[in-house]
Amino acid sequence: MSQRFDVIIIGAGGAGLMCAMTAGQRGRSVAVLEHNDRIGKKILISGGGRCNFTNLDVGPENYISSNSHFCRSALSRYQAGEFIELVRKHGIEFFEKTLGQLFCKHSSRQILKLIEDECRDAGVEIFSKCSVDTLKGKSGFQLQTSQGCFECDSLVIATGALSFPVLGATDFGYRVAKQFGVPIIEPRPGLVPVVPQLEDGSPWPFKELSGISMDCIASAGGQSFREHLLFTQRGLSGPAVLQVSNYCRPGETFTLNLLPDETSTALLDDARQSRQTAVRWLGKRFPKRFADAFAKQFVPEKPMAQMKQTDRERLVKQLFEWKLIIAKTEGYAKAEVTVGGVDTNALSSKTMECREILGLYFIGEVMDVTGWLGGYNFQWAWASGHAAGQKV
Repeated sequence: MSQRFDVIIIGAGGAGLMCAMTAGQRGRSVAVLEHNDRIGKKILISGGGRCNFTNLDVGPENYISSNSHFCRSALSRYQAGEFIELVRKHGIEFFEKTLGQLFCKHSSRQILKLIEDECRDAGVEIFSKCSVDTLKGKSGFQLQTSQGCFECDSLVIATGALSFPVLGATDFGYRVAKQFGVPIIEPRPGLVPVVPQLEDGSPWPFKELSGISMDCIASAGGQSFREHLLFTQRGLSGPAVLQVSNYCRPGETFTLNLLPDETSTALLDDARQSRQTAVRWLGKRFPKRFADAFAKQFVPEKPMAQMKQTDRERLVKQLFEWKLIIAKTEGYAKAEVTVGGVDTNALSSKTMECREILGLYFIGEVMDVTGWLGGYNFQWAWASGHAAGQKV
């Protein structure tokens, strides 16, 4: 015998649980199927275990999609303030870290418990260790799973995407889309560390700088982010690089300004008059290991004042407009999100329902909507889940 529900949601992450909660509160019978042994794994590890659950300043401009206006409707109808009120209702202490990013004061487990409690109160049934073997139907859906047969009128795909495979990420959502003829924008890793090349195509020469962090402005694709940069054993990471990785594919160029509080004119004047070597001159502004490696790579070993003007100009330009090419990224294993996914042109921006397959919905990261680092992707999970939950 099949278990029948009004709504079945596949995937118990942020978007799926928000959708379940919202639909359950409307009196719908709801089941959530999760193939992992526990729900909300990505919630638990997010924000270093404190869950950067939203951002105070959320707008469509904080998202990348081939359909740039799609996210506008859902974001406007479930704003950050509404989730913040839910957090306050459950007595969860939180704080603003930087740039509007809100974190739990204690543990991300509090956010997961919040949604679990809301789902329980709304009568939602959650089935863990429940993998879907087959899926059929267009007017009503039948699912054969590891825990038996399920039927529903509305089916919501909230399975996430390919980032963090160690947490059980799969391409299930994309396979469902293909089964029902829903187009997909080619996925790729996003918010991901990169392995760069120098502008002339030569290999990355700064592996020995692993662990060094500094302030910078990183730019790519018409976007600029002032955040920290982190040198790694393979290349570059840190918030600044993760942000521009959404806008820059392998083979493309991004730019770093390593001295965002200075001007190139003033720095060049200072270099022209300095009797220090480049290493000592750079050492006034950067960690010694960086100063040593950068000077060795870009200028001759002599006092700044004795250099050719072209050498000084080259050094200063590298500091303010250091152009680097992404040779490759660290891949889905290190990516925080997936860029691309289910083509939103095939979905209703108000309800997340497929235009051609009534009753089939896609929400959260499986869609071609990717937010910046800093709580924006969680806000999209809440907003898209809420939008679908109001309709299913």
